[in-house]
Amino acid sequence: MQLHTAIRASLCLIGTFAAASAFAGTTRDGGDSYVPTGKGWGQFMSGHGLVDASKPNPNGQAGHGKPGGGGNGISYHGGPVVTGGNKIYYIWYGNWSGNSAPTILTDLASHIGGSPYFNINTTYYNGSNVHVANSVTYAGSTSVAYPNGTSLSDSAIQSVVSNAISSGALPKDTGAVYFVLTSSDVTASSGFCTQYCGWHTHGTISGSDIKYAFVGNPDRCPSSCEEQTSSPNGNAGADGMASIIAHELEEETTDPDLNAWYDTRGAENADKCAWTFGSTYSAGGGFGNMRLGSRDYLIQQNWVNASGGFCAKSY
Repeated sequence: MQLHTAIRASLCLIGTFAAASAFAGTTRDGGDSYVPTGKGWGQFMSGHGLVDASKPNPNGQAGHGKPGGGGNGISYHGGPVVTGGNKIYYIWYGNWSGNSAPTILTDLASHIGGSPYFNINTTYYNGSNVHVANSVTYAGSTSVAYPNGTSLSDSAIQSVVSNAISSGALPKDTGAVYFVLTSSDVTASSGFCTQYCGWHTHGTISGSDIKYAFVGNPDRCPSSCEEQTSSPNGNAGADGMASIIAHELEEETTDPDLNAWYDTRGAENADKCAWTFGSTYSAGGGFGNMRLGSRDYLIQQNWVNASGGFCAKSY
């Protein structure tokens, strides 16, 4: 996910590990292209393999590079797509005592499925032309204090997910995405607030391919990861996280293993519309652009894979 204001003009966001194993897909013709990292920028894949693995794409912004080979500005590269309905698990990491975020973000997860907004993802499909379903289920949550401290490496974030599953706190579910949501006193050492606001990836956990994401609390760095400091639900950090969660959810749906839908710069669908919100309205002392359930949210737009491709709040 891209950083906010002046910082995002020179840095990019959202993620996965910068490891060659994450890049199983390349362009169908085997030529030179960028592949996604899950952190909001592409990495260059030549016909001979991955190069410059630690560098953001030279445009300096995710999703604003040259569009992919398809007529809609984004192309399918053969990898799996979550077509049958996604599920969300939350892992609340750190200190959330007295914070309204769990209520706000559980409401988001419970109402984003079936919405005109998530319906944008039905314009994406797998190799058998089966389209994504407009279905998301909130499946549960667990809380942990600070088992890995207050500065989490990428591998520590995977271990948080692994421990939640192996301990039985959450079930092992290959048809879900596990969100590690951190309180504002926690950072991610690979670049939270300076390189990204959140990211998604996948890894082998308990012998299965598990999809998971990191979303930090933007209250740690409002100028980087919050669009507004007065927000619809009276909690700028949680409302900022809502947009980041939506971003990672739609990318995990259409590009779960980082080898399905992206453009030639390695930008996934939500990357292409990062930090664009369309028309807004006054809500709770801030601004919103959509209502999900009984709450207003300010959620970034997503890329519609139809009619030449465009950013929108609904489809």
